[in-house]
Amino acid sequence: MDKFFVIANSDKNDIEQIIHHIESYLTNRQKLCTTNIGYVGNDIKDIDADCAIVLGGDGTLLQAARDMMGKNIPIIGINYGNLGFLAEVEPEAIDDTLDKLIENKYSIEKRMMIMGQVVRDEKIISQNVSLNDIVINRSGPLRVIDFDIYVNGMKLNEYRADGMIVATPTGSTAYSMSAGGPIVKPSANLIVMTPVCPHTLNTRSIILDPTDTIEIEIGTSKNNKKDSKFVYFDGGRAVELLEGDRIHIKKSDISTDIIKLSSESFLEILKRKMSDENNQTEKNN
Repeated sequence: MDKFFVIANSDKNDIEQIIHHIESYLTNRQKLCTTNIGYVGNDIKDIDADCAIVLGGDGTLLQAARDMMGKNIPIIGINYGNLGFLAEVEPEAIDDTLDKLIENKYSIEKRMMIMGQVVRDEKIISQNVSLNDIVINRSGPLRVIDFDIYVNGMKLNEYRADGMIVATPTGSTAYSMSAGGPIVKPSANLIVMTPVCPHTLNTRSIILDPTDTIEIEIGTSKNNKKDSKFVYFDGGRAVELLEGDRIHIKKSDISTDIIKLSSESFLEILKRKMSDENNQTEKNN
């Protein structure tokens, strides 16, 4: 690799110093380096790079993936967040990471994305793509949401729950996992649907084929109170929902390319992350 694009979370400590180190390291090796502090947005359209190095947590990498959709620029994350299932490289390994990228000692792992459309009165009022998940949730008083779930046009089930998560394999280690959903190998090709605190005995997640189309209809409130409900794409952009709105979700034609440097398997990474979390919990106690 010869051309690098660095995306950095502006909220992280000493981020400008870290960026300066990366720029100097690459420049000394006659490589090109462009940097951006904060979210990229539309600025990405003129970027010419062989890869993007994301400095931050998983949230920063998720936003970068959405900003760079369709640009065919692979991404690697340097973890300045917490668990870092997406941003797998730890800060102390930056120099070694840059060397491997320069020497082309890496592999590319394609991660599926999902696309969601909000339909109101038979019109699409909003649509977006997510690498992790699409989440329907409510704000305000602790009242449940009534959902009608359809798969490929057939009604599957009704739920009363605090929310609903539709996740990719990559997103299975995020909110879906916290809600009791299964952990899935990120290179898998499937969709996980998990209710959030369902008010029913049916609390199971449902694993769906990537060719399936999911339709979630927001039911009519039984208490006649108009509570605010929203759909979130990768925890970012929110769209307010009304009763009767439908969210159509399916696999996106676009995928995200994640750079892998080591031969460490997903299960080995999972074991290490869980061990680190347990050690941190014991230390805090």
